[in-house]
Amino acid sequence: MAHLIRHKISNKITNAVNTASNKSQAKVSGVFARLGFQAATDEEAVGFAECDDLDYDYRQGMRMATLQTDEAGGEVDGEGGLEGDSHYQRDGAGPRSSRGSTGTCEELGSQDKPRITAWEAGWNVTNAIQGMFVLGLPYAILHGGYLGLFLIIFAAVVCCYTGKILIACLYEENEDGELVRVRDSYVDIANACCAPRFPALGGHVVNVAQIIELVMTCILYVVVSGNLMYNSFPGLPVSQKAWSVVATAALLPCAFLKNLKAVSKFSLLCTLAHFVINVLVIAYCLSRAHDWAWEKVKFYIDVKKFPISIGIIVFSYTSQIFLPSLEGNMQNPKEFHCMMDWTHIAACVLKGLFALVAYLTWADATKEVITDNLPAGIRAWVNIFLVAKALLSYPLPFFAAVEVLEKSLFQDGGQALFPNCYGPGGQLKSWGLSLRVGLVVFTLLMAIFVPHFALLMGLTGSLTGAGLCFLLPSLFHLKLLWRKLLWHQVFFDVSIFVIGGICSISGFIHSIEGLIEAFRYNIQD
Repeated sequence: MAHLIRHKISNKITNAVNTASNKSQAKVSGVFARLGFQAATDEEAVGFAECDDLDYDYRQGMRMATLQTDEAGGEVDGEGGLEGDSHYQRDGAGPRSSRGSTGTCEELGSQDKPRITAWEAGWNVTNAIQGMFVLGLPYAILHGGYLGLFLIIFAAVVCCYTGKILIACLYEENEDGELVRVRDSYVDIANACCAPRFPALGGHVVNVAQIIELVMTCILYVVVSGNLMYNSFPGLPVSQKAWSVVATAALLPCAFLKNLKAVSKFSLLCTLAHFVINVLVIAYCLSRAHDWAWEKVKFYIDVKKFPISIGIIVFSYTSQIFLPSLEGNMQNPKEFHCMMDWTHIAACVLKGLFALVAYLTWADATKEVITDNLPAGIRAWVNIFLVAKALLSYPLPFFAAVEVLEKSLFQDGGQALFPNCYGPGGQLKSWGLSLRVGLVVFTLLMAIFVPHFALLMGLTGSLTGAGLCFLLPSLFHLKLLWRKLLWHQVFFDVSIFVIGGICSISGFIHSIEGLIEAFRYNIQD
């Protein structure tokens, strides 16, 4: 009898100590959240609610342990009592799942979603970082020499790393120590870092950066279309600005897009066409290997123009905007890191070879768009294919920019600045259509008044590319996971933030100076 009493008292004491410990941990987590460390977003509210309910669970669990002990005649298993105490639900429906609530909701909400393999995810990343803008990389080698080649490698390593830590910011550990996805997008991560004092500030900053980058991408497609057509048919009495107007006229139907089904079918065709064009350019360069000017590749840099080259290189690697969505739709998210490794290694090798071989072929005569250096006969055919690819690629960033603008300004759950641009039946209102047309016209006007491909690309890379790829991921990683980071991870994040900040500021200043100089002296591409 004495042994039974001691066993019963021992179980209750163990039970009380463990639940009290959980309660104190929850309070500490709440204090840190209020101070801004490991701050909670709306998506994490369920997880923190569980911590706040430990008080109730403690009392209810103790009552249930006592009741079970009395009914069983004092025979209680200590471990079983603990499980019942910590997971007994308030509504009496039974034990909670061992996984976090957020993870369970995410699993249930995503059961019907089509999943993609690691190879398909890699194909999407490759499309983003191996697009048309690699045509400006030889121009970066012109002003950076061997340091430009090093930066192509360095940017690949850094962008691969920041892509991984950005995805790490989507996850938190639940009460069982398992990683649970509690955020869904770049905006969610930004809002988590600014909560609780400014819960929406981070999302607004990221949205503005995304809109600038997407709209500038659209402008670059119009600029490169006008540039390629003008250099393909120099004998025609049509200026580059006039060709840009013609290209924009073909893009006006984009204003009527409701979804991307109409243009997504051309994605694979565009990518294959661009691959063929790259092969043709490299093949022509290899045919002139005996004339390569190795002595022209410098070990010194053009201090005034090299920061522009940094922006060009960074912009060619931007893919962080859609990585959270991509990882969330993978069949096996654990393969994400491996996918990022091989896609960025491949991009680094192909970009480096393409830039070096093209620069060795034309040396100091290298132009902003490398296909303009090809002989007239080849240039016309290659450029026509490139223009077709640019025009078919334009709807993707345009539609994404429109979607962000509409959700932020017209559909923000009753908090939008302007009334909804869609009618009750989902049809686009006339003034909403006029805004879309206005966005297309805006990209045309920018392409007409700033027809400088490399300078615009460098400016965009320095302003938003460095921010979205270098600065924000490292800052968010430090903010959200500070208590879990090792010293070398902190060192990497701080170094990337500092180097990215310096490159961003210098590249932005020199790109603006280059544009001012181009306007002052009427410099043409």
